[in-house]
Amino acid sequence: MDADVIVAGAGPVGLTLATELALAGRRVVVIDKDTERDGQSKAMTLQPRTAEIFDLRGLLSRAAPDEIGRMAGHFAGFPLSLDILGTRYPYQVGILQARVEAVLEQRLTELGGELRRGWELTGADQDEQGVTVHGPETLRARYLAGCDGAHSTVRALLGVAFSGTPATRYTTITDVVLADGTAELPTTWTSMGRTRRRKPDGSFASIVPIGTPGLYRFVYFDGRRERTQVTDDEVGAALNTFYGNEYALVRVRHASRFSDASRQARHYRVGRVFLAGDAAHIHPPAGGQGLNLGVQDAVNLGWKLAAVLAGRVPETVLDTYHTERHPVGAAVLDNTRAQGALQAHDTEHRALRDIMARLLELPDANLTIAAMVTGLGIDYGGPGHVGTRLPDFRIGDRWASEWFHSGHGVLLSTDETHLKTAQPWNGSVTTALVEATPWPDVTAVLVRPDGYVCWTAPGDPVTTPLRTWFGRPT
Repeated sequence: MDADVIVAGAGPVGLTLATELALAGRRVVVIDKDTERDGQSKAMTLQPRTAEIFDLRGLLSRAAPDEIGRMAGHFAGFPLSLDILGTRYPYQVGILQARVEAVLEQRLTELGGELRRGWELTGADQDEQGVTVHGPETLRARYLAGCDGAHSTVRALLGVAFSGTPATRYTTITDVVLADGTAELPTTWTSMGRTRRRKPDGSFASIVPIGTPGLYRFVYFDGRRERTQVTDDEVGAALNTFYGNEYALVRVRHASRFSDASRQARHYRVGRVFLAGDAAHIHPPAGGQGLNLGVQDAVNLGWKLAAVLAGRVPETVLDTYHTERHPVGAAVLDNTRAQGALQAHDTEHRALRDIMARLLELPDANLTIAAMVTGLGIDYGGPGHVGTRLPDFRIGDRWASEWFHSGHGVLLSTDETHLKTAQPWNGSVTTALVEATPWPDVTAVLVRPDGYVCWTAPGDPVTTPLRTWFGRPT
C-alpha cells in the first residue's frame, strides 16, 4: 500500500481530513489537480462550531493573526444573537479560506502527511482489500476520500446520485482593489449591513474588507440566469450600478460566479470510498455554512477512519459517518432554501419576511435558528446530553478543548472510579478528574475525538461506550 488513505482534494475539507488521519499516525496522501493554491478569497467565515472544532486541535490560534473581523450571525439577513449559545465564539470568525488552507497544509506537513499537487485523478477501482487510484501514476490505499468539490470526479466514478434542484440564478463574487470615491471605504467588518445595497427588483450587492488594505470582497446579483465569463468591464458597471461614485474600482484580482443549485449525494460511503464537503452536498452560501459543513464532515470521518485503520474498532463504525452526517447536510440544504425564499421581493414574501422578523425577536426562536445556522445545535441522538457537543469550559487553569489536541477521546469525571475503569483505554482516551461538568446533573462524561458526547453518568457503565467507540483496550 502507498498509503492508508488517499484524499482527493486539497481544499479545507480534504486537508482537515488528512490532518486528522496524520495526527493519529495514519499514512495519508492528498492529491489535487491544481499545481498551486487558488488565490481567490472564497469562503470567509468560520461558524462558532467550526471555530470550536479547530480549537480542539489547537489550529484556531494559528489562523487567528490573520483574522479579518468578527461578524454577527444572521438568517436571510435577519440579525441573530449568538451570545445565548454557550460558546466561547458567539460570532462568525472572519478568516479567509486561503489562510485556513495554509494553516492546515503546514500542520499536515508537520505530521508527516504528503500533498501531491498537479495530480489529476482519472479512475479508481476498489476491492475487498483496498482502492487503486489512477492518474499520473497508480496509487494503492486502504481507503479513498473524495473531497474534490462540487464537480467531484470521485462521486462521478462511484455513480452516486446527486439529486436536488438545479441552478436558476447566478451571483458574482469578486476580489477587487477599491479606492475611496465620494464615500470612505469601510476598514473593519462586523456585518454586511453598512455597505449592502438592494433594489426593488431583488438585485443586490455588498462590499466587505478582506484584510489587505484596499482589497475587498464585492458580491452582486444582477438578475443573471446563466453562467457566463466575468469581465472587468462588467464588474465596473455593477459597482457603478449599486454604488454610483461612492467607490472607485482600481483592479479586479479574481472573479467567478456561484449558483443557487442545491444537491446532496444519496450515499456518503460506497465500500471503501467516502464523499465529504462539496463532493457530498452543494447549496447556496446563505449564512456562510458551506466550508463549515464540509470541515465538520471531515472531522467526523477522520477519527473513525483512524480507529478502524488502527484495528481498534470494527469497520461497521464507518457506517455512522453517513448516518450522522447525511441528515446534518440535508438540514443545511433545507435552511439555505428557506433563506433563499425569504430573500424574494414579491408581496407575499415581503409579508413572510415581516413575520419572520417579529418571530426572531423572541428568544426561543432566535435560539433555535442560531443553533441551526452555527452548527452548535447538532445532535447525533441519544439520551440526555449524549449526541450533543461538549461545551468548552475551564478545568483548572486550562480549557477543556486543550484535552483534545492529541485527537483522543476524553473522559472527564468527578469520581476517580470511572477514570480507573477507563485506564485500559489510555492509548485512545485521555482522562481527567474535574470538580464539575458543564451540566449539574452529570458527574462524568465521555467525549469522542470530534467533541461529541457518547456517555454520561449517572447511568450505564462506561465500558459499553468505550468498547463501541474506542474498541478493545490498548
